[in-house]
Amino acid sequence: MQDIAIYDMDKTITRAATWTPFLLYAARRRAPWRLALLPLLGGAGLGYAIGLVNRGQLKQIAFRLMLGRVVPAPAMAMLAAGFADKIAARGVWSAARAQIASDRAAGRRLVLATASFRCYVDPIAADLGFDAVIATESTHALDGGVTALIDGDNCYGMAKLDRISAWMADQGVARADATIAFYSDHVSDGPTLAWADLPYAVNPHPALRQLAAAEGWPVLDWTD
Repeated sequence: MQDIAIYDMDKTITRAATWTPFLLYAARRRAPWRLALLPLLGGAGLGYAIGLVNRGQLKQIAFRLMLGRVVPAPAMAMLAAGFADKIAARGVWSAARAQIASDRAAGRRLVLATASFRCYVDPIAADLGFDAVIATESTHALDGGVTALIDGDNCYGMAKLDRISAWMADQGVARADATIAFYSDHVSDGPTLAWADLPYAVNPHPALRQLAAAEGWPVLDWTD
């Protein structure tokens, strides 16, 4: 029997969402003139709100506007490392760090499962001591550069559970042979919370708080 602790990232472990802050951080360092395109990004956000684009398409548009069509791999690695340092310094709940340390000490395998892009999540996960990362993947140019296009599905909602199940299959771990704890702040992770043996609603927004009450899931407050 394997013990696995799976964590969502944005607003579960981190104090705030990370995608837009990463884009702004990267744009300021790579091409500050792109910040003038923020009104276009706002328009894309409105398109998402009224259903003209989906969440994955919005992410691709945002990447293209703030970072361009392709970011060379070395440049992306430097941007991701710098942003991870900022998150490590003041962007992680201390109670989240404590729970991660507790799960590690208990011998649980630590997995970060997030809709954020792997291209900047990996160094954050490394700083926190995760054993594996399941995230939204980017397509790559022939020279290895990171493009604005998503490879496969946006790792969100039911797609996140599908990706976790695929990861377990790749690792040779049968669901019946694992005890799984899952921590998340958002109702979109309802399918994974329902699937987990030990579901925790962490810093839940109202919709998840309501679902957790209906399902009897423990509610944790990691804010400080």
